[in-house]
Amino acid sequence: MAGATSLLPVELRYVNHTASTNGVILRAFQVHPSTIAGCMEAPSTIDQIADRVERLLLRHAELQRTNALLASQVSVLTQERDSLKSRLSAARARVDALLERLPPSPPPKDAE
Repeated sequence: MAGATSLLPVELRYVNHTASTNGVILRAFQVHPSTIAGCMEAPSTIDQIADRVERLLLRHAELQRTNALLASQVSVLTQERDSLKSRLSAARARVDALLERLPPSPPPKDAE
């Protein structure tokens, strides 16, 4: 079985020996990294890119929803502004009509 890989996540033959504080025992057994380290390697570049693309797609969808909400708010505010402008124009027209109906002011008494 020399050179065979174990199916266990750790090499059991090293567990008890590495727990020892005896320097002679520790030097006698070279500690090899557990086999789980090979299984838990850092994600590959493709996996990292795929994760990033998924996050970007989610962010894009979120920004699209936000943009749609903002566009509808702009539309509502534009209609409200136009309504206020027309009401202001009508009010100005009424004020101008009232000013036209006022009698002319008499000349000042000091001018005589």
